[in-house]
Formats: sequence, C-alpha cells, structure tokens
Amino acid sequence: MDQFNNVDLEFANFEDYVEFEFSDFEDEEQQTVPENPPRRNTYNTDSDSDSDCEDDFQTSNVKTDTSAFEARNGKDIQGIPWEKLNYSRDEYRETRLKQYKNYECLTRSREDLDKECLEVEKGNSFYDFQFNTRLVKSTIAHFQLRNLLWATSKHDVYLMQNYSVMHWSSLLQRGKEVLNVAKPVIPTLQKHCGLAHPVSRVQISTMAVKENLMVAGGFHGELLCKNLNHSGVAFCSKITTDDSAITNAVDVFRNPSGSLRVIAANNDSQVRVFDAENFASLGCFKYDWSVNNASVSPDGKLLAVLGDSTEGLIADANTGKVTGNLKGHLDYSFSSAWHPNGQILATGNQDTTCRLWDIRNLSESIAVLKGRMGAIRSLKFTSDGKFLAMAEPADFVHIFDSHSGYVQSQEIDIFGEIAGLSFSPDTEALFVGVADRTYGSLLEFTRKHYYQYLDSMI
Repeated sequence: MDQFNNVDLEFANFEDYVEFEFSDFEDEEQQTVPENPPRRNTYNTDSDSDSDCEDDFQTSNVKTDTSAFEARNGKDIQGIPWEKLNYSRDEYRETRLKQYKNYECLTRSREDLDKECLEVEKGNSFYDFQFNTRLVKSTIAHFQLRNLLWATSKHDVYLMQNYSVMHWSSLLQRGKEVLNVAKPVIPTLQKHCGLAHPVSRVQISTMAVKENLMVAGGFHGELLCKNLNHSGVAFCSKITTDDSAITNAVDVFRNPSGSLRVIAANNDSQVRVFDAENFASLGCFKYDWSVNNASVSPDGKLLAVLGDSTEGLIADANTGKVTGNLKGHLDYSFSSAWHPNGQILATGNQDTTCRLWDIRNLSESIAVLKGRMGAIRSLKFTSDGKFLAMAEPADFVHIFDSHSGYVQSQEIDIFGEIAGLSFSPDTEALFVGVADRTYGSLLEFTRKHYYQYLDSMI
C-alpha cells in the first residue's frame, strides 16, 4: 500500500478526495456541507490533549442528531440544511459524481471491466434509516484502510475517534471511551516471551472486535489486544521494525480445534498469527508484496491474502502455504469478507469493483459488483448470509441481496468519507461511520421485515 509518513490524526485528507470550490455556494449564514479536506494523509499529533474525544463531547449537541421520525418528516439524515443553501442536494450530488477522482492505477481498460459487472436493480430497501448521532465521530488514519467500526450487538458499536476507541450504545444514546492510545499503553499480561512492550500515541489504522476481544493495528506496526470484560490492555507491542510497517488489517478467528487466534497483516509483506489467550507468536507467513488485507474463513482453515498485486491468494490458515490464486482485479485490493457458508469470498479493489469467488473453483470470479465512484474499501456479510454490504471511500454504501444472485441492491447515498461499516451479529442493525469535519457521525439502519401473513389479514 502507499506510504504517508506525516500522519496528522485529527481528520484524514487524501489524494482520492476531489477538491471543490465552495465559495460559489455559500449563503449568508455560511452553512456548510461535508467537504473534502486539504490533501494531507494523517491526524494532528501536535495536540496536547490526552483524550481527543473530550472536546467533541463538550461541543456536540444532541439537537444535531437525526431520528427516523425527523427523517420521515423531511429532515436530512445527516442534518445537512439543504434548504438554507443556494444549491440543492441533487445538484451537489451531480457535482460530486462528476469531479470525484478515484485513487487507482488500472492494468487494462475500464471499458472491459465495466462489461463484466452485473446489471443490478438498485431501488430496493432492505435496511431503513433509524438514527444518526454526531456525539461520536469516526476518524481515519490512512485513506486506503477503512475497517475502523465494529458492532457487537444491535445496540453496541465500537469506532475510532482520533486517539480513542469509543463505545456507542444506541439503546442509551450515549458514548464512552474504552481505550485511549494517546497515553503510554502498558500490557497487563507478562507471559509473552519478551514480545509485549509498551506503546504510545498509536495511530490506529485498523480494528476488529469479536468474542469480547478488541484488536487494533497501528500506523507504525503496533498491535494491541484488549479483553472488553477486563480493564487495561492485555497485549501490545510493535510487531515489526520495518520502516513501512503499517498494520493494514487484523482479524480474530477460531481454528478448527476451537482455539481463539489473532492475525495481523502488515506492509512488510507478512501475516502474523498469535494465540489469543497468551498472545504467543504461532507463525509468520511471508509473501511477495505488501499485505493490505487478510481474513480467515468461517471454519478457520483458509486464509484470504490481498495486497499490492492485482492477484489475490488463498492460503492454508495454519501454515500460510498458498493453495489458490484469485485473478481478475485490475488494481490493488484492500478488503475481503467471507460468506458464512465458507464457500463464497468477496474481495474489494481500487478498480471500483467487488469480485465474488467460489472457493471450490477459483478459475474466475462468479460475479463482479461495481461501485458508483470509488474503490471498494470495506465489505461485510450478514451472519445469515442474506446480505453483503459494500462501502466506497466516500458517499456510497451498497447492500446486495445474495439470494437474488446479487442483482438486487439498496444504495445508501450520503456525503462524507466512510470510516467503516458493520452489521450487528443478529443482522438487525447496520452501522456506518462517517468522517467529516462538520458532519462526522455514526449512522444506524435497521433491517426491514416483511410479515406477509399479517398483510393477508388486513
């Protein structure tokens, strides 16, 4: 993946942003819409504050939140006051679509790629808007890494906000800091054979929360593991000394024997495996290019390895040995998701597509799904396999119905950089993190149910 060394942790600013001239649109009240920040790629590390969430809580007002009732009565779900601006939402959307520049380096014609993509019916509604809060605001450490939000129930979601991992309760509509990485972090467990070391001011680049274990990767090769039921951080260390050692992806899984494992994929071309109980190192797999994403199949046997190559790999999760190749993408890949049946793998790429692969026959992808304007940076299946959510870097989240062969979809149209998305384990909620100076927020959607037996009685 591309390197950006001057990291400023307040809001990410990226090459794949398009810059607009807003002066032509400003009204007398100086209202604003989500903007494309100046081109930097990092957060503000000069802040003297130990907790970067404190000011946000002090200045945020619950009145900026939007409920489903308010949305049904005409309020913009992000609270953008279009009626006070001298241009409409549709006009701004048209401008964004025309001027947005995707970060890409294609190996062949986009025309050929477009011919491969499925014709999709977009007008479906699988998840309804429920709530949007600006009391917690997602932030991004690196423009190519967008797995920074995880839901552990339909009421509980974890996200990155500058140097803090925040917990948001949609039930209580309350946010709480659960981990602060601006201060020195000292591991509480000491049985690591020298692997564990204190870390400080970690710029978290990726995160996963599963089975009460929060795992976070850092911009300089850090790995942190915290049990949500215990105080402190069980394990933390800088797991590589390579100069370009961003931890690009982490995952938590159970191997075939049932033991809990943690994997970390790094820019030094390696995937590392750790025991989630004592955090002993269990293996280190070396590949030919920087590994941007790695995920393990539901049965714990297969490892998807994606990175700075148009080809992806399927490997043995125990040994790292390559067992298959994924050929078809035109650029580098940064996201993946396994269908819960373990037979279908989705991969997201900077060529603006998601490819679906049948693990039983990897000769070619079985379907190609296209975004609207940018790379596919985050992918998630529901636990029942019914839906696949696909997030672009900004503005668009797509939800595909797998039972229709992925030809029916819902398009969620918002404004702002997308820091991550996550379905709740029971599939009832979908959360989307938006990173924007003014309208940064957490969006919540609820699954729509159709009770045909009730309709027939009316």
